Amino acid sequence: MLSNVRIDFDSESVLALNIIMALMMFGVSLTLKLEDFTRVAKAPKATLVGLVAQFMVLPALSCLVTWAFRVDPELALGMILVAACPSGSFSNLMTFVARGNVALSVSMTSICSLAALVMTPFNFWLYGSLNPYTHPLMHSINVDAGQILGLVLLVLVLPLIAGMLFGRQWPVMAEKLEKPLRPISLIIFLVFVGIAFTKNFDLFTRYMHLFAGLVIMQNLIALCSGYFAARAMKLSDADSRAVTIEVGIQNSGLALAILFTFYPNAGGMMVIAAFWGVWHLVSGTILAQWWAHHPPRDEATAATGGLTCKSES
Repeated sequence: MLSNVRIDFDSESVLALNIIMALMMFGVSLTLKLEDFTRVAKAPKATLVGLVAQFMVLPALSCLVTWAFRVDPELALGMILVAACPSGSFSNLMTFVARGNVALSVSMTSICSLAALVMTPFNFWLYGSLNPYTHPLMHSINVDAGQILGLVLLVLVLPLIAGMLFGRQWPVMAEKLEKPLRPISLIIFLVFVGIAFTKNFDLFTRYMHLFAGLVIMQNLIALCSGYFAARAMKLSDADSRAVTIEVGIQNSGLALAILFTFYPNAGGMMVIAAFWGVWHLVSGTILAQWWAHHPPRDEATAATGGLTCKSES
C-alpha cells in the first residue's frame, strides 16, 4: 500500500540530521564520568532491567503486534526499526521532571547507546526477518548490518566518547556547555522534523490514518514494557520512573538517520520514525508532568544524581 510513498529529503538534510544526532549525544555525555559506569557495575539490577526491556521485550512485542495485526510491511518494518533503536537523550530531562532517578537515566542512555552498536542492527535484522510479512521487504531493501553499525558508531558512540573526554579535560566548560546544549539540540531537532513535515505535508495528512494509531500504540507498549518490567523486579519508584521513560522515549532520530542515509525510498518506514519523533515527546512530557505532581515514595533516591541532577535543571 505504501510502496510508492516518497519523502522529499535531500543529501544536505541527511548530513544535517546526522550532525544533529551527534551533537545531541555529545551534549548528553559532557558530564558523564567513568564512575557512572562503575556505579552501575556495583548495582546493576535497575540498569539490566531497563536493558532487557529496551532491547529484548520491546522489539519482540513490536514484531508480534505487527505480525498479529498484519500491519503493512513498510509500516511494520518502520516500527521494528524504531524498537531496535536505543533510548533517546531527552529521556534524561523527562526523568528529572518526573522526579525519577536521573543518575540511572543518564547511565542507561549511555549504556544503551553503546549497546546499540550491536543490538540495533541485530534486532532490526532478526525481527524484520522473523515477521513473515516484512521478511520479503528485508531482502528487497538489502539490509547491511555493517553500514548501520558504522552509522551508529559515528552518530552515537564516538560523540559519547568525545563528550566524556571533553568533560574530563575541561570539566568547568563542560558543565557550562551541557546546560544550554540540551534545549538547543531539542529545538533544532524539532525544527528539523517540522521542516520535514511541512515539505511533505500532503503525504503525512493523506496517510495519517494509517500510521498515527500504530505509533501511539507502540509508544504505549514501550512505556508499559519499561514500567511493568521495573515493577516486576521490585525496583523503587524513582528507578521505575527512570526505566519507564528510558524505554518509552526511543531514539527515533537515529531511525530517521538510518533510513535517510541507507533507505531513502522507504517512505512508509520514514513516516513511522518521523511521527515517533514528535509523539514520544508529547506522551513523555504528559507522563513526566503527571509524575511531577505525584512524588515517589523514595524521593531521596531520585535526588542521588548529584551533579547530574543539577545539570539537568
